[in-house]
Amino acid sequence: GKEMQAHILKLRLTAVVRIREYFLAKFAELRRPRTNVRMIQVNQLLRYGDLTDFLITAAPDVYQEVRDVYIESMGKTLHALFRTYSAQLSRLDSRVANRNDLIAIDDATLRDAFSTKVNMAKRADAFCLADRVNVLEMTTAADRQPILAHVAMAEGERYPYEIIFRSICTHLMDAATNEYVFVRQFFKENGADAFTTIFSRSLSLVLEQTENYLFNCHDAIGILLMIKLTHANRRIMKSRNVDVLDGFFDRVTSLLWPRLKMIMDAQIRSVRGANAKKLGGVELHAHYVSRRYAEFTASILLILNKGKKTAAIERSASGASVGRSGASASQPKKQRSSSDADDIGSMHSTGPSHRGSAGDMLVSDLATLLEETVLLLERLAEVHPTNKKKSIFLINNYDQVLCIFQERRVAGKEVNRFAELLMQQREVFVEEELLQGFSKMIAFVQQTEGQFARSATGQEKKVD
Repeated sequence: GKEMQAHILKLRLTAVVRIREYFLAKFAELRRPRTNVRMIQVNQLLRYGDLTDFLITAAPDVYQEVRDVYIESMGKTLHALFRTYSAQLSRLDSRVANRNDLIAIDDATLRDAFSTKVNMAKRADAFCLADRVNVLEMTTAADRQPILAHVAMAEGERYPYEIIFRSICTHLMDAATNEYVFVRQFFKENGADAFTTIFSRSLSLVLEQTENYLFNCHDAIGILLMIKLTHANRRIMKSRNVDVLDGFFDRVTSLLWPRLKMIMDAQIRSVRGANAKKLGGVELHAHYVSRRYAEFTASILLILNKGKKTAAIERSASGASVGRSGASASQPKKQRSSSDADDIGSMHSTGPSHRGSAGDMLVSDLATLLEETVLLLERLAEVHPTNKKKSIFLINNYDQVLCIFQERRVAGKEVNRFAELLMQQREVFVEEELLQGFSKMIAFVQQTEGQFARSATGQEKKVD
């Protein structure tokens, strides 16, 4: 019996040594450049995943060593991959906006170096959404395809930052899903803790790079698109039954909203402090301030109203890389964070869902910007000497705003407000026109109406 036990113990120790050597050798392969990590995990590690159960029983210290080595190896591998990929994509940033991209700004900053004319073309992208909204499309696999950095660099491509952000997050979510599934299957009950340690450096890297970008970002449209992407990414991960990135999404959202608020405040201050002298004079035709306001507001509203019916589509975006058996639906689900509790996609059309939320703050800033723009246009109209010219100037600007809203198919209180203002100014213009040609007749009618009104009042008093 004792001799047999000795043989069994020796055999067990031999097995432990062989298992340890095998796993450590495979973990070392993970550190090599251009390694297909997923192939090693599936074909060479998960195939022998039951051996980890043997190590837990036969040699707990060796199991802990194997686990620590894998965590360190995979953590460094992922960190290096995301650091390289992010550095490559950062060279592709087209930098859409800068600090001078304000709705109302000194005209000197808008003039070309060798021209006295205002160049309105060079900074249109900061206010016009155009096809940037396509970054929110999740219909097909091609829509979700991340940027191939080496191909884009070779072709000299440039992208708005929200596309770069989407590419990084797509890779991050796919890597996180695959790794979560793997560690849950390979390390069993210790998998969740292993995942947190593995991804901590990579997540911190992405957060740090996002924060560095936002430090000098003045692109409100891009930031709002990134916020919408973060909400969509959270729903995608939820559809995969993988909630390990919820904290990361919370951190990203907490970085994006304050910066968006700062940019909105800067836009409001620019309009509030503007006057005809700062803007380089005023003519009768529509001012560039009204065009910029209309483009900017239409862009914000289109983003807010985008994607109301994409929930079913996003559920299909769980990706081919997700192992349904690995991400168990029986895992306890965390409650949604307060930053994601209100869906900004329908906030503007249906009203705020949570008082005091970040989304409500954006809607409030849009309302403030509207009123400040109306006041600015009225101040600019005062430059004209006659009431008729003032009315013409306001009609041209209000009509320009409405035309842009109609072209962009925007609906909401902003459209109704400018429609009312346009109607009022048209009535004023008609009265001014009539005064020029029929002033005596109008004076006679007004005088006669006044006499009739006084006589009717006098008769009522006698009857009493």
